[in-house]
Amino acid sequence: MLLALLLAPGAWAVTAEQALKMATGDGEDRVQAINEAVLDADDRTRAFIDALSNDAVKASDKAAFVMDGDQATDPVTGAKVKLPDDAEDVINNNFLRSALDAAKAALQLHSEDEATRAAAAAALMKDPDESRLPLIDRALAAEKSPAVRDRLELARATTLLASHDAAKRLQAAEALQQARSPDIKLLLNEQLSHEDDPKVKAAIQAAIAKINEGLAWGDRLGVLFTGASLGSILLLAALGLAITYGLMGVINMAHGELIMIGAYATYMMQVVFQRYLPESAFGWYLVAAVPVSFLASALVGAVLERGVIRFLYGRPLETLLATWGISLVLIQTVRSLFGAQNVGVENPSWMSG
Repeated sequence: MLLALLLAPGAWAVTAEQALKMATGDGEDRVQAINEAVLDADDRTRAFIDALSNDAVKASDKAAFVMDGDQATDPVTGAKVKLPDDAEDVINNNFLRSALDAAKAALQLHSEDEATRAAAAAALMKDPDESRLPLIDRALAAEKSPAVRDRLELARATTLLASHDAAKRLQAAEALQQARSPDIKLLLNEQLSHEDDPKVKAAIQAAIAKINEGLAWGDRLGVLFTGASLGSILLLAALGLAITYGLMGVINMAHGELIMIGAYATYMMQVVFQRYLPESAFGWYLVAAVPVSFLASALVGAVLERGVIRFLYGRPLETLLATWGISLVLIQTVRSLFGAQNVGVENPSWMSG
């Protein structure tokens, strides 16, 4: 009796028939099977979806198998089995990979980590499917975080936007008017291109106009911020040139190259943190790079003053020619050390987003 209970249908959430449907058949049928499995997923279901996503599944006409090297296992029981001779690799196209990514995101809606749940809701917004609506509703009912709830509400609205019911599409379009996201705007434009209901079409157009209005202000603020950022750099460079000439009577044509030295000192600090310090410390490389870049530029400037410029005080034209030559030397030195291509300086995690 115990053996019969263990082998009875429903003992595991994923069945052999479900696993075969997820692995074989037309793309749309496979996506439907994946979405149905996600609604009542257990650990075996999650493992099988991960295996599909990692191209670690083979299938015959009768069953699907999870591969670990050359060893095949049953996706339902996890037991090792013999792989049939007619089993072939399961191939996933881009459409199926997108569905698998969305399914994996849906499985993370009940994660204990708030950031993981928020990322899962954002992923579902980008790939809406009405069959996942019960899963989103369950996550909404259990969610306590206001920020994650807002994302789940948007995910629900984008899901309803693809509904066959015009009333649900109208409700979704009205809800999405409050969004300020280019991704939401893209989904609305896609729906508008084949929407045939006049009321829904008008609501979608109103939502797009509202989003455009919000994004326009964001673009204006971005332009202002970029202008202030670039202007501050040019202002610092101009002040440096003016102060040097005012105090020393020197026209320093290598001024930009001294700024370059500071920039490459920042890059070197990034490399040091990446190679010799734990990954958790990488975010603090910029804090260390600020004093190091100032000191590196000051040191090179002091060497130039002691070695060349102090012999040319009172002769502005000769300082101009000498520092121009020094700038060429510094440029070529950097090219020889780091190459002619630009090097990347990454944002630390606390400055990203």
